[in-house]
Amino acid sequence: MYEFLKFELEEGIATITLNRPDVYNALNDEITFELQDALKKCKKEEEIRVVVLTGEGKAFCSGQDLKASQGKKRSFKDSLDKRYNPIIRAMRNLPKPIICRLNGVAAGAGCSIALASDIIVADKEANLIEVFINIGLVLDSGSSYFLPRLIGTSRAFEMATMARKINGEKAEEWGLVNKAVDKEDLDSAVAEYANYYAKAPTKAVGIIKKMLNRSGYSNLEEMLDYESYSQEIAGSSEDYQEGVNAFLEKRKPDFKGK
Repeated sequence: MYEFLKFELEEGIATITLNRPDVYNALNDEITFELQDALKKCKKEEEIRVVVLTGEGKAFCSGQDLKASQGKKRSFKDSLDKRYNPIIRAMRNLPKPIICRLNGVAAGAGCSIALASDIIVADKEANLIEVFINIGLVLDSGSSYFLPRLIGTSRAFEMATMARKINGEKAEEWGLVNKAVDKEDLDSAVAEYANYYAKAPTKAVGIIKKMLNRSGYSNLEEMLDYESYSQEIAGSSEDYQEGVNAFLEKRKPDFKGK
C-alpha cells in the first residue's frame, strides 16, 4: 500500500510504522504525504479504535531529510503548509487516541510528531531533541505549541535554543512523555495502552480529546458550555447505554466505539 510506511490493523489497533530505517526514518516528501493518507484512513475506518505510531529500526524519526532536499529550491512555508502541518492537524483532529511508541531519537519535526500524539511511551534511552537551532531554524510542526504547554516556557526555551537532548527517563520526569521503560519492556507497555483503548468507548474518548484541545484557548465559561454540549452527544451513544447496562448487571461493559 505504501512505499515508506508499514500499515497494520489487528483487533482495532492500527499500527503505522515510519519505514526508512537506513536514514533513521527521516522525512522526505513521499513519506509525509503517505502519513497524511494513513491518518485519513484511520479516521475513516470504523474498525480502527486506536493508532500506534512508531519507527522502524533504531530511531523514531530524525526529522526532515536534509540530504533529500539539498540543492532543491523550496519555500519553507509551502513545505510546512502542504507536508507537515496537515499531519499535525490530522493527528490532533483524529477522534481516536494516538499512542507514540518512541523507540529511539525523535528530532526536529520528528519530535513534533511525537508530541502531537495523545500518549507517548518511550524507551528510557530514546531522545527528544529540537534540532532546528543547529541549522539556524526555528521550531515548527507544532512544537512551539506543545512544548511550553507540557514543560513550561523556561524548559521549552532551553530545549528550543540549545538543542538539548532529553532522554526518555528525563522526559517522563518533566512530563514530556507518559511513561519511560526499558527497551525490552517497550512493546508490552505500548500494548497495555493500545489494548485498553481498543476496548474503550471510542466516541467518548474522541470527544474528550476534542474538549482538551479546545481548553487550551477557552475560558471556564466557554468550557462549561462545551461540556454540556458534548455530554449530550456522549449520552446519546450506544456505548453510554452499554455502560449503564453493564453497571446495573454487574458485568464488564462491551464497548463498540459507537
